[in-house]
Amino acid sequence: MPCLSAVLRAFRRPLCALLVAATPAAFSAAAAASTGYPAKPIRLVVPFPAGGPTDAMARLIGQQLSQQLGQPVLVDNRGGAGGTIATEAAAQAAPDGYTLFFSTTGTMAINPWLYRSLKVDPLKSFDAVGSVASTVNVLVVPNNLPVGNIRELIALAKQKPGTLTFGSAGNGSSNHLSGELFKSMAGIDIVHVPYKGSAAAFTDLLGGRISMMFDTVSSQGQYINAGKVKALGVTGATRSEALPKVPTIAEAGLPGFDVTIWFGLSAPKGTTPDVIRRLNSELQAVLALADVQKQLAALGARPLPGTPADFSRLIQHDAGKWSPVVKASGASLD
Repeated sequence: MPCLSAVLRAFRRPLCALLVAATPAAFSAAAAASTGYPAKPIRLVVPFPAGGPTDAMARLIGQQLSQQLGQPVLVDNRGGAGGTIATEAAAQAAPDGYTLFFSTTGTMAINPWLYRSLKVDPLKSFDAVGSVASTVNVLVVPNNLPVGNIRELIALAKQKPGTLTFGSAGNGSSNHLSGELFKSMAGIDIVHVPYKGSAAAFTDLLGGRISMMFDTVSSQGQYINAGKVKALGVTGATRSEALPKVPTIAEAGLPGFDVTIWFGLSAPKGTTPDVIRRLNSELQAVLALADVQKQLAALGARPLPGTPADFSRLIQHDAGKWSPVVKASGASLD
């Protein structure tokens, strides 16, 4: 009768052969899964209706990514509730790389503090893919307001506390919170007047019924250049290419003031690192295209390339920045 060791050796040989044969197959399957992405269209959830500047930017990036990836990138507009509807839809999608979220400063860094009851936490529900672009607002005043620069505006507000007003697109909007930050840093008492959209606020600004407003450079550029309103400063850390003669608010009299609005791509939490890396690599290639940079400039934006880690840090930084501003403003939404 054969000894036990001989029997074990007899079984070991075919088992080892099976493992050797299976291992390359396993690696090959994993490699195929990785290199095979994407194998079908990708959905890009946008938190605003079709036709606006955010939608235009998302469609520009989606179209270019489609060419890079070899699969359609289909824009899914989910407007309403300040972007929370889209945030929820994107966060609850499968983390397989086939749903992306066109995230913004508002959806990621402001809404967590603005809305009392969110079904998903934007700061915990996504993996950062990469930042796309940034824009700045501009502070404009009607021509009949007797100020010519930021210092004079602050001085007038201090002379007449509680009498100057600033309009916005609504509570919690970026132009509302820009005004709240300005108010806090300048140590002035100005009254917020919320509207249902920037257009209505601007109409009252032209009529001299409000004292000032923060609005996008792309919206205000034509009126500033035509002399219909006075531009006192842009909100970013550097001047806007679209308004090179307009100083930053920081250099014009309020050091440290910086409000930059950014846009980026996020994926549902748990998306594999290989997919994140692939998407980020293709996004960097898109942002390096001269035509893309030209079209972003037409939207008042500049490319904001970077790694997933860079974008994650930006989100966390601005979430920390806007939390106290939202709380101090008293703005709160359901």
